Amino acid sequence: MGMTITEKIIAAHSGRDQVQPGEFVYADVDIGLGNDITAPIAINEFEGAEIPKVHAPDRVVLIPDHFTPNKDIKSAQQCKQIREFARKHGLKHYYEVGRCGVEHAFLPEQGIVVPGDLVIGADSHTCTYGALGAFASGVGSTDLAAFMATGKVWLRIPASLKFNFRGRLPRWIGGKDLILHTIGQIGVDGARYHAMEFTGEAVQALNMDERMAMCNMAIEAGAKNGIIAPDAVTQAYEEGRGQRPSRLFASDADAVYAKSFDWDVSKLSPQVALPHLPENAKPVEECKNIALDQVVIGSCTNGRMTDLRIAAALLRGRKAAPGLRLLVIPATQEIYMQAMREGLLGVFVQAEAVVSTPTCGPCLGGHMGILAEGERALATTNRNFVGRMGHPKSEVYLCGPAVAAASAITGRITHPDEIVHG
Repeated sequence: MGMTITEKIIAAHSGRDQVQPGEFVYADVDIGLGNDITAPIAINEFEGAEIPKVHAPDRVVLIPDHFTPNKDIKSAQQCKQIREFARKHGLKHYYEVGRCGVEHAFLPEQGIVVPGDLVIGADSHTCTYGALGAFASGVGSTDLAAFMATGKVWLRIPASLKFNFRGRLPRWIGGKDLILHTIGQIGVDGARYHAMEFTGEAVQALNMDERMAMCNMAIEAGAKNGIIAPDAVTQAYEEGRGQRPSRLFASDADAVYAKSFDWDVSKLSPQVALPHLPENAKPVEECKNIALDQVVIGSCTNGRMTDLRIAAALLRGRKAAPGLRLLVIPATQEIYMQAMREGLLGVFVQAEAVVSTPTCGPCLGGHMGILAEGERALATTNRNFVGRMGHPKSEVYLCGPAVAAASAITGRITHPDEIVHG
């Protein structure tokens, strides 16, 4: 019997020739990740067990990105704890503020995660790395502590769902629109503990930034992981970047899927997810004229160069609507520098946007853009739950960078064509 790409990667890391959905394995982990919120819990568990040293200091990655630069004393203490732990155990991959960025943009950019890896992270959006052809899944902080002690993780093999996207992508449509459309079709629990495997000509046409945006939100459908088989786009991205050799896996022709979906996306409109769930996805035409107080362009979903270029192309020579706050947050220092070289930061500042150092801040209602009661934000982030970005009586709408930029100009949810064609 054939195996899916997810099953093959897990089998290869478990010393098995074959695995099937529902089986339990104890798998070797290539990279284990924690941030300034989740890593302190893992560190407390690790030290509470009186384990003398980290099993594999070159495979643990600690990134302070959620409440950084530190917003208060508590966040400063948390960052101090992970900093001292990294120093004590000689961790290869600890990166201080000013030298990194949002974790799920930084790790692929630096080649820390490579195709074929098995990655766990104490952050639910660890599934981003599936865009590289890796198995990557969010875990609890105690699982991260166990990995630091043993180098392994306990897993139940997920069944796979196949999503085939046909047709040529229309203008303005990217990975964010495809995943919002998908979640809108199957719901926030439609892929519960399944692998979401994305295939088809529309997916193959996406660049790596767009693929990462797509896999990033697999968790919003309840999935264990999202994954795209590596191809020429993947290999071009990895050339000169990967810190370790890649392993390229692909699903067998006779692989078994729990369910398959097939959609023609050649006429898909830009998508907007209405409060308070990502499954409330609708074409932008059905959401027009909803007034906004804030627009956020950034996050581990859409803070990469592709996103900033799209936003800048629409904002160039224009200004944010009076009374609207526009926040632009490049996801890493390298992206920030590239945007500076291309003149994009100047475009944003001239549009009267705030350009921030890389941070997760507003996405989780941490800092750098908290919403007050009754306020409404449109964001390129990944969650719009009640109170996600601030007050429980605020509202968050999700979209891609084109809709976000267009809407920042008008002060209401707007199709990008309205800006381009006047």
